[in-house]
Amino acid sequence: MNGNSALLDSNILIYLSKNELPFSILDQFVALFVSIISYMEVLGYRFSNSKEENFVKELVSMFNVRFIDQEIAENVIDIRKQYRIKLPDAIIAATANTDDLCLVTRNIEDFKNIDVRILNPFD
Repeated sequence: MNGNSALLDSNILIYLSKNELPFSILDQFVALFVSIISYMEVLGYRFSNSKEENFVKELVSMFNVRFIDQEIAENVIDIRKQYRIKLPDAIIAATANTDDLCLVTRNIEDFKNIDVRILNPFD
């Protein structure tokens, strides 16, 4: 992938969907991805109505979904052995690390000490 590409964490998708974060913050990246984990987390939410659900589906469809392959899986295993981190977060971190993506998240603490570039757009 490109060093100027980003992986959006689930919380960023939620902030974008609620208009609590401007889309312009993403203009600095040439390509935008979401992990299959974030895809499942966000779309697995029980929406209050179909209008909200359709809006979030449309939002998520704007980004490339990055699936787990063998290289990411091996990276997840290494991360889990080295750090006490939840499996979904390990998959997201491994995806960013493996593909040289900047992880865009507000949950900096979830990824502390892991070798991954992070951008908190709220800083």
